Amino acid sequence: MTAIAREHGGRDVRAARDDAEAVTLAAARRSAFSALARQRPTTILEDVTVPRSELASMVGFIAGTAAAHGLQIGTFGHMGDGNLHPTFLTDERDADEMQRVHHALDAIVARTLELGGTITGEHGVGLAKKAWLRKQMGDDSYELMRQIKRTLDPAGLLNPGKIFD
Repeated sequence: MTAIAREHGGRDVRAARDDAEAVTLAAARRSAFSALARQRPTTILEDVTVPRSELASMVGFIAGTAAAHGLQIGTFGHMGDGNLHPTFLTDERDADEMQRVHHALDAIVARTLELGGTITGEHGVGLAKKAWLRKQMGDDSYELMRQIKRTLDPAGLLNPGKIFD
């Protein structure tokens, strides 16, 4: 991974030499969101996962999408498993900018699926990606999930108004 990153212009590429350094590097990764959140009034952390062979392509696509929509998107994640966190730095009070965020997210999720990825690697589908679940899973699997939900929650008490209502 370090050789590939350097070959493609990585500016600060580090691999842990021991467990102590691994802990330090992991702490830096965990602080990425906090650093990004200070840039703009609203920070929207997303989660997509692509095959590792598509990581460079996807990071480049996210950067291009940000430029095309006039947005700031910081990207970090778990490169070893293909999980990326495109993080939108925006202002929810700006309706036009928020519309561009939604269009950019749609483009990012669509590209993720085109590359054989998944709409979420760890954060779950949630309301933001609800519309993409059926596209990823297909009609039959989506309906099966709906039936399981109805079986386990016949009164509709768990997460009412969310995914399958």
